[in-house]
Amino acid sequence: MKLSEIEDIAKTQKEMLLVSDSGFRRETLDFLPNLESHALIISGIRRCGKSTLLHQYLQQKNEDFFYLHFEDVRLYDFQIKDFVLLDKVIERSEQKLLFFDEIQSIKGWELYIRQKLDQHFKVIITGSNASLLSRELGTKLTGRHITKELFPFSFNEFVAFKNLIPSLESLEKYMHIGGFPEFVKNENPETLKMLIDDILYRDIAVRYGIKDVSSVKRLLSYLFFNAAKLTSPSKLTDVAGVKSSTTVLEYFSYFENSYLISLLPKFSYSAKSQMLSPKKVYVSDMGLIRAGAILLTENYGYFLENMIFVHLRRQTKELFYFNENNRDCDFVQFENGKAKNLLQVCWELNHDNEEREINGLLDAMNYFKFTKGTIITANQQDTIYHGNLEIEVVPAWRFLEMS
Repeated sequence: MKLSEIEDIAKTQKEMLLVSDSGFRRETLDFLPNLESHALIISGIRRCGKSTLLHQYLQQKNEDFFYLHFEDVRLYDFQIKDFVLLDKVIERSEQKLLFFDEIQSIKGWELYIRQKLDQHFKVIITGSNASLLSRELGTKLTGRHITKELFPFSFNEFVAFKNLIPSLESLEKYMHIGGFPEFVKNENPETLKMLIDDILYRDIAVRYGIKDVSSVKRLLSYLFFNAAKLTSPSKLTDVAGVKSSTTVLEYFSYFENSYLISLLPKFSYSAKSQMLSPKKVYVSDMGLIRAGAILLTENYGYFLENMIFVHLRRQTKELFYFNENNRDCDFVQFENGKAKNLLQVCWELNHDNEEREINGLLDAMNYFKFTKGTIITANQQDTIYHGNLEIEVVPAWRFLEMS
């Protein structure tokens, strides 16, 4: 590339960013740290609002910056050798705060960022692939990065954007629409279908050299349809139309890296048992389930469980499901390696399911020696006592609002 090309692209990109709408204020903005000697990395699924968040962050800091979005088609030929030219463009700009969008698509970017940190630049990076948070990144940046994940709108952000109040009605709206900002705004079904295709082709097929995209799409649709259920790669080869469960496992990792799904492991003190046990699959946003799966029935119980998982995942990665004697507790939430909360989820607690739901939670409470546990339902509120053990039944819309 030519120096003048990079300079012109950076100039026009920054001009477009500055005149764009800064959008709805995100909750995550309050938790972004001040930059000193570390790179700030914001990672999350495409179209969840990363660039908007950083726009808001930069407005709040009121500091001039250099900006370059590497997925611009004009930067298609950018290679590692062109970082020398980028250095000269940055030098001419006289900016010390650097903002790079989707830089992970360029080979060798980690070493370049480390160089800029060594030169005392402040660096902000956004990207749509979880490899930004990988162990390899930590090695190459020698621990000099702070990572934050951004998700689509939370329930609180959704009701604020829609001018609603937390209630069963707004919970059901959130369950149907999800939290992708653009879709929340226009509710055009094509928005999410195009997003799924964009991720499948750009982030998965092209990045990993997959020619048979149809097999990937079939597997993803199946996982969307089976959100909040146990899954086993060895049983999904026919679904994906592939011969090996190893290929299915690879597809799973691609979906996770692109933030389409999360896999929840079974709790066990044995790492081997945890690895070999089936995992539960959850979809990163409720809107994707409806856009990407053929739903023959509306299973509100599984939908609610998926929604609660995403809410918990915003707070921590230390999450497990618990199973003992074929009785389940949906979520064991840890903090710093210690169990913090035990949560069971069902749409409605009734005579048909209360024994199963309560006993699954009680088993987990006894195992972890908890005296309190929680059952989250759509709209019920109650307290259940079992000896000296207490179970609080809370409406999901209140749980999402308060926790």
